Amino acid sequence: MDFVCMKDELVFGVRLASYALGTRSSMPILSGLKMELSGQELHLHATDLERAVHCVLKVENKGEDESVVLNGSILSKIASHLPEDERITMKTDEHDGAVVKLRCGETLFDLPTLPVEDYPDIAPLPPTRIGTMQVDKFHRGLEQTAFAALKMNETTRLSLTGVNMILGGGSTKMIATNGYRLAVKTLPMEEILEEGEFLIEAGVLSDLDRVLSQINTNKVDLYRDDGQIFFQAGGVTFVAKTIAEEFPDFERVVPKENPIVLTFKRQALLASLQRIEITAAEESGAVTLRVTNEESAVRINSSSKEKGEAEERVRLGKVPSDAIEISFKAEYLIDVLKRMASDDIALWLATSEKAGLIEPTGDGISPQDEGFLYVCMPVRLAG
Repeated sequence: MDFVCMKDELVFGVRLASYALGTRSSMPILSGLKMELSGQELHLHATDLERAVHCVLKVENKGEDESVVLNGSILSKIASHLPEDERITMKTDEHDGAVVKLRCGETLFDLPTLPVEDYPDIAPLPPTRIGTMQVDKFHRGLEQTAFAALKMNETTRLSLTGVNMILGGGSTKMIATNGYRLAVKTLPMEEILEEGEFLIEAGVLSDLDRVLSQINTNKVDLYRDDGQIFFQAGGVTFVAKTIAEEFPDFERVVPKENPIVLTFKRQALLASLQRIEITAAEESGAVTLRVTNEESAVRINSSSKEKGEAEERVRLGKVPSDAIEISFKAEYLIDVLKRMASDDIALWLATSEKAGLIEPTGDGISPQDEGFLYVCMPVRLAG
């Protein structure tokens, strides 16, 4: 291996690939970044077997085509601290083929290689595209759904760690749930060539979102293969392994007949909940909402022996049709209100034991909230 490339391009490629490094894996080879020289192109590969990143850089090849695997974390740190210079040279040591020399300006690194034959195969981009999505739409969809999923270390039910993407009817639905709350976002698709359903770990999609945010493009193309979905944009391919579990029937969870509607100014309700949460009991984190059909305000309170008690009245848009008293985990309400942009929201309720539904409402619904709804189960308090 013997090539010269622009420093900024190599730094950019290494940074993108580092999102898929298997730094916590029991397989040392997954900590490696594979560099494959082919003609005047350098292909960078990284994977932890759940996700993979592949990007292509233009280089000046001065030797033969060759593949090497270097420690990805070390290479990423080097890339972040290289001296001011426009070009980088990388060359296999003539005397020790297990070492790659990286030179930038007056700085020289001798980097040991990992066994290239141990590096896992990464599936190539399938030939058939299944759709195209706007990057900003995907970002908003992920922001308004992924937070509702559980993390990998919180459950053995893998379906609850994922975001379910359903392509069809000219749109994509993104859905996430932890069993107690559900977030749904319907996004318009630029193009759908093949309908399908793909369940992907929320953390993997968050890494994809970080990669896309660094690529100068406004569209991402989608491809599929057995057990994998591919996202391709600006010469970068991100591969995500799909979760082989059935996602809960979210349509059955969404309330269809909640006759009581409470309308709030979103920011006022958010600020009140953040205050009242302070005295909520540690075990439940619950706040209680009490309304009557005689006044256009809701009383929100929480209490615990250790922290004390708090209560606040928050004005409603109108007097509700019926009285109700219901408790929710404050965190679950705060999480969704922070991720909405509309001035006004509606909380639809039926009884103190049935799920509530939150959605934007009023004349000033933000375009960022279009197609969004959120379902939250109530908390049962003892006594």
